[in-house]
Amino acid sequence: MDTKAFEFLLLRKLVMRLRLAMALCFGLMAAACQQAGDWTEAERMLVGGQPAVMRVLTVDDADDLAVLRTPCQDLSPRALTDPLYLELAGKMLATVTSPEQDGVGIAGPQVGISRRIVAVQRFDKEGEPFEVYPNIRITAQRGERQPGPEGCLSVPGRRGEVLRYRDIDITYTLPETGRDTTERVEGFTAVIFQHEVDHLDGILYIDKLQEEN
Repeated sequence: MDTKAFEFLLLRKLVMRLRLAMALCFGLMAAACQQAGDWTEAERMLVGGQPAVMRVLTVDDADDLAVLRTPCQDLSPRALTDPLYLELAGKMLATVTSPEQDGVGIAGPQVGISRRIVAVQRFDKEGEPFEVYPNIRITAQRGERQPGPEGCLSVPGRRGEVLRYRDIDITYTLPETGRDTTERVEGFTAVIFQHEVDHLDGILYIDKLQEEN
């Protein structure tokens, strides 16, 4: 092999290694973006590809159940200012208030989105409005748990009693500022928040029934 041929092969190997390194770098960057809470292409397609009233996942379908059992990720500040966030929030509200659902709360995984986002009817506020809460967590619980009837859009045709707190704190992110805020919630609305936040951790209210029994 002459010198020029050897140099050509060496250069070719270097180029291939450079391409491999660049591909790995881009892959790591994409993974970092996803871990940081940006929207994935799959999520964009799922939200954008559905009508205003989204399909609600149920425990009757094995694939749906796998999603319902998956713990959810936070949304980054950039994801909260993305138009997709408003589209998802609007569709979740349209879904939970639709005549076929007529619920009081819904969580991201119930429409196939494994993100920490819920829509809850605020019975503790004038007009009982529905509101959306991203990156929500329950950060305090006070008093004793009390039993109360519950149902779930994802568990059709079934109801049962669950022990819940009636006095809690919720912490969530304000999309306008990207900062977290904490709010105290009492009464039946506190029960709804606990039910929906459970969804974000892959927990269904029927698990609580089994726990009590």
